[in-house]
Amino acid sequence: MNRILLLAAMAALMPMTMSAQTPDGGITPEVMARVSKGYTASPSDKALRNALSGTALNVLATNAENAAMIDTHFSDRVKTKGITDQKSSGRCWLFTGMNVLRSKMIDKYDLGAFTISQNYLFFYDQLEKSNLFLQGVIDTRQLPFEDRKVDWLFSNPLSDGGQFTGVSDLVMKYGIVPSEVMPETYSSNNTAQMATQLKNILRQGGLKLRAAYDASGVSSLSGKKAVAAEVQVSAELQQTKASVLTDVYRVFALCLGVPPTEFEWTMHNSKNEFVSCEKYTPVSFYQKYVGDDLDGNYVMLMNDPSREYGKVYEIDYDRHVYDGKNWVYLNLPMEQIEEIAAASLKDNTAMYFSCDVGKFLNSSKGVLDLANYDFESLLGVEFTMDKKQRVLTHASGSSHAMTLIAVDIKDGKPQKWMVENSWGPSSGYQGNLIMTEQWFREYMFRVVAEKKYVPADVLKLLEQKPIQLPAWDPMFSPEM
Repeated sequence: MNRILLLAAMAALMPMTMSAQTPDGGITPEVMARVSKGYTASPSDKALRNALSGTALNVLATNAENAAMIDTHFSDRVKTKGITDQKSSGRCWLFTGMNVLRSKMIDKYDLGAFTISQNYLFFYDQLEKSNLFLQGVIDTRQLPFEDRKVDWLFSNPLSDGGQFTGVSDLVMKYGIVPSEVMPETYSSNNTAQMATQLKNILRQGGLKLRAAYDASGVSSLSGKKAVAAEVQVSAELQQTKASVLTDVYRVFALCLGVPPTEFEWTMHNSKNEFVSCEKYTPVSFYQKYVGDDLDGNYVMLMNDPSREYGKVYEIDYDRHVYDGKNWVYLNLPMEQIEEIAAASLKDNTAMYFSCDVGKFLNSSKGVLDLANYDFESLLGVEFTMDKKQRVLTHASGSSHAMTLIAVDIKDGKPQKWMVENSWGPSSGYQGNLIMTEQWFREYMFRVVAEKKYVPADVLKLLEQKPIQLPAWDPMFSPEM
């Protein structure tokens, strides 16, 4: 009897245990017969198949009705000089930040094609991120290796990507130098091989830290003995961390050069006339020629329709400097962001800007326009997801940072926007990208604005306690 009951119970459970592996969800001959009707082998289907067999989708999807170049006039444009090139690196966030700062210097001091050294701050960015990872391993030493945060740390020990928080923390801590003081190197322009070796050094160092803690036996102690032992092992772990960072510093010095602590710089105006020649430290140079409080005077504004507007959000562990600040932003509707962005540009102030740059980009024209490509007509499939749905399903998110420099306003409404890119002067439209208003609303995600351009009622929202989001939130991968 008991055996019969057991067999009955097993039979009842079988559909539950097997449902993930078999029956009704597979592609049966009946299902195949139905779905295969999507391709009919009609003359038009055959023509498309022939074309697609040797041609990229975006080439064939190019909308001939939108072939004409977009009007390049802008009602309000920030004065800029010279296009930068991040080459084979993920430093768009750093180039964008430096382009915002240099536009202020060019305008204020009537400079020529002046640029700020990205390599200088990249050195400290990578060193600080290395310390961030190693200290994160120390902070999570009591968690099992399988813990989500521990796994995330070892999955992301180092990256050249980032966002504006990195710009503000690094500049305020280390200052800036002109490009000629610390020029680019092969490894700063081509980061992949250096990054591979550094990730191995850091992961190896992280394992040493965890092994040292496990070997200390602190976890088996309690009371005063545990407290005393924790103090001792913490000091030992800091020494181990310093040893790993010594190796890291050596690699950076070899690949990127040693950052200057003092330098001499001669200023020339836009007419190449001598202005001054003085000695500076990187911090004194920043203080004299820019001087902005990048931490206190700026706010990051996000348009993420998947989350509630009017709320402040903070990304856990999303910072470049361990003793810096996590990424904090205010989520706003597009209308408010556009008003703030337009106010900044009208006052000749460029902005840090990020978007999903790969969507509907015509790179030869340098135009981002929803009408650039018609994949629906080419493939015979309708695409209906809105911005919120694309975010929720990981179909879209911010991927690239650029410098917002222009807007074209007619009858009080923006018609198009333009960004200064960091892909070299031959890329796009004279090194820039032009965005239609429709594209801007669908694929723009965030800007960083000076507080003086933000209405008082919006600034008031920043006083609320941020809602914490995890470090692995897919919306917040580093901009490259």
